[in-house]
Amino acid sequence: MASLNPSKSFKAFKVEDLMRLDDSYPSEFPKHELGFFREQLMNYINDVYLILKLALIFPVAITTVECAFSAMKLIKNDLRNKLGDQFMNDYLLTCIEKDVLDGISNDAIMDEFFDMKPHRQQ
Repeated sequence: MASLNPSKSFKAFKVEDLMRLDDSYPSEFPKHELGFFREQLMNYINDVYLILKLALIFPVAITTVECAFSAMKLIKNDLRNKLGDQFMNDYLLTCIEKDVLDGISNDAIMDEFFDMKPHRQQ
């Protein structure tokens, strides 16, 4: 059973050791199913890591979605309920990602979108 211990990145995990369970419990592991049992053991670590990865990502994903819905609730109200989808998406993006946008100067934005500098003749 020490082979199933997840400590030290499953360092103790050995498929051959676990396959010896079929000697101790022949009624639980019929000979014709041993190939399937070996395959399941080979996938065990990959499946555990996938579950751990999803468990670690889940809280971040929920927080991001809740933040987006909170921002949408602030923006889309009775006075502004006729916003078009593209404008709404752009407005929400600026609201949600305001930390990133704070690092961009207003002059840089104006240069990018309004081209307020006079054109030079060549």
